[in-house]
Amino acid sequence: MNVSAIDSSVILIVDDNPANLDVLSDFLDDAGFEVLVAQDGESALDKVRYAPPDLILLDIMMPGIDGFETCRRLKNDAKTADIPVIFTSALADTVDKVKGLSIGAVDYITKPFQQEEVLARVRLHLKLYFLTQQLAEQNTLLEERVRERTAKLNQALEDLQTAQVQLVQSEKMSSLGQLVAGVAHEINNPVNFIFGNLVHAHEYTQNILEIVQLYQDKYPDPDEDIQEVVEDLELDFLVEDLPKLLKSMQVGAERIREIVLSLRKFSRIDEAELKPVDIHDGIDTTLMILHNRIKAKSNRPEIEIVKDYGDIPDVECFSGQLNQVFMNLLTNAIDALEEERDSGQPSHITVRTRCVGSNEVEISIADTGIGMEDMVRSQVFNPFFTTKPVGKGTGMGLAISYSIVTEKHNGHMECRSQPGQGTEFVIRVPLFQSQYAEPQHQEQTV
Repeated sequence: MNVSAIDSSVILIVDDNPANLDVLSDFLDDAGFEVLVAQDGESALDKVRYAPPDLILLDIMMPGIDGFETCRRLKNDAKTADIPVIFTSALADTVDKVKGLSIGAVDYITKPFQQEEVLARVRLHLKLYFLTQQLAEQNTLLEERVRERTAKLNQALEDLQTAQVQLVQSEKMSSLGQLVAGVAHEINNPVNFIFGNLVHAHEYTQNILEIVQLYQDKYPDPDEDIQEVVEDLELDFLVEDLPKLLKSMQVGAERIREIVLSLRKFSRIDEAELKPVDIHDGIDTTLMILHNRIKAKSNRPEIEIVKDYGDIPDVECFSGQLNQVFMNLLTNAIDALEEERDSGQPSHITVRTRCVGSNEVEISIADTGIGMEDMVRSQVFNPFFTTKPVGKGTGMGLAISYSIVTEKHNGHMECRSQPGQGTEFVIRVPLFQSQYAEPQHQEQTV
């Protein structure tokens, strides 16, 4: 703060003595200050409210409210509390000086005045006042910068934690995909042997049974030894039950083949190439893997799966990643329905697909669970946010799903839910990813 800036400051002189006002006004005006005057406390307070000065020279002994009360009111008002007040008085008693300083005055000048002293004290306290203002402004600016930097650091830390978890999750899913693919391959070969041999076993069994039937027709009265063996073997039951056993073995082998096929499809987590994919096939594969969680339990009936599939074309995507999204959403829906199991309401999950315009497909997964409050719904895509007990969820399933849909597939993901009315997740992805030069991150919609 330079001297010329200080000497152009506004000073309010408050004194009921016109002679004192003239003396102070003249030499302060000559010094370059802009001078305002008031002859009592009330008018001084009015002037300060209308046009706050940079400093106040305040007499103590005045009619109406005295200088002490005037100063007290100034300091009690947040708008005027910071204006420096210097008392000017013929009262030179130490008690009066202490009283003035204790209620907020910055200095005390005794009458009669010495011009040099008044100017020196005025300039000193104006300098302190402006430096204090600058310090407060710098402090405010610094605090704002600290807040901004802290927010950036917190965001960077959150992004780092999210990226770390996503990397771990991606590596885990990749390893799981490789493991599942290997297991599926190992299971597939012997299952194919069983399945292929069952056809011949069925044919051979039919031939043997035909021969047995022919012997029974030709020799209806076998000797005692043959009759005894027939009875021991319960031949009639064996003839009736053996085809059923072979049929059940064939059904079981077919079921194993379906599971193996689903595992092989779902294990494409780490595929790096975009391919046209049947979305319905991916959903059905995920439902097949979750069959054990969907079927009836001791404490609830089977969860009904309602498929409302539209006529949609293949979608260019990373199929393994979208399967992971379907897995997360369907698992959450099952969890929600298991929380609702005591309500007596029917439990079902509805999966719908449809085309939106000529360039997008929409997949929605809705459950009849307990729903969620707006506060929860607004945070479901935030990393590490979970309403599940400790150890039951990482809070990253939906965050990763959101990232896969919006960043990897340039799509849109939305959560719709109200308490007691279930929850629906809606996904929209473009049919073709090649139109996007770079993935574009979309706003969250909840």
